[in-house]
Amino acid sequence: MIAKIMKGSDFKGVVYYILNDEKGTQIIDSDGLFLENNDTIAQGFIGQAQMNPRVTKAVGHIALSFSKEDAPRLNSTVMAQIAREYMERMGIKDTQYIIGRHFDKEHPHVHIAFNRINNNGMTISDRNDRFRSERICKELTRKYGLHFANGKEQVKIDRLREPDKTRYELYQILKSEVGRCKDWNILLERLKRQGVDVQFKYKGQTNEIQGIVFTMNGYRFNGSKVDRQFSYSKIDAALSRNNYGERQVQPQPQAYQEEISPISNSGSSLIDGSLGLLSPSNMPEEQQPYDPYLKNKKKKKQRKINW
Repeated sequence: MIAKIMKGSDFKGVVYYILNDEKGTQIIDSDGLFLENNDTIAQGFIGQAQMNPRVTKAVGHIALSFSKEDAPRLNSTVMAQIAREYMERMGIKDTQYIIGRHFDKEHPHVHIAFNRINNNGMTISDRNDRFRSERICKELTRKYGLHFANGKEQVKIDRLREPDKTRYELYQILKSEVGRCKDWNILLERLKRQGVDVQFKYKGQTNEIQGIVFTMNGYRFNGSKVDRQFSYSKIDAALSRNNYGERQVQPQPQAYQEEISPISNSGSSLIDGSLGLLSPSNMPEEQQPYDPYLKNKKKKKQRKINW
């Protein structure tokens, strides 16, 4: 579920857009308006907006879109319920509104037209409305068990117009290259081969980089406008991680292990000689022949040392 928020001053225009017969519109909910025809609906909005003429953009228009995977479970009753809850959480209440469902796209969607001047003549705040809307959409998607779309991965390129088409192509290039480059030199070279020019933005007259701009097909985009993950700081962090990860997987030299040659026991000189390499006193205890005398002698020697 995603929301597109718009504001304007033409109630008649938004009413005629939402209630367009070519879109097969169905009004699934409304409040505070006479629904006789498009003109009476628009006049109802206009009349209430005149209670606060200082607000020049009294028209509120929100499009709520759902994934096509959710179509089987989203009838008009459920969509109206979700739309009302969205409005309530956004602070859009005690005001006129209509909710129209369109059937002109493969994915379910509704359009909400509401009066930003409420029933008491007060203005409905739009402060940080896009940030609040994004959070609320995610919450409602989870609450109703709806499908989470993969954002840009679901874009239909053939429907895009410029500069959005170039922006999406640039997104795909950056997504591929940033993930496999380990430093800026390699990244810049690969982007150049694909027709992408890169410029850095500096802080004042210093050498401190604070932003990045990509140019492709004659269009310029700040990194964060392509996608939040492509701001200068986030790309720089990703390249550092790639470089660190590559160092970690480099084969490490094995520690030197001294090779021990087996000792030949073919001759008795090593056993009986003055070096005593394999004399009973140097053998592991479990390999020594049992001798009660030596065992008792050893115990006495230990007691003597401990004393």
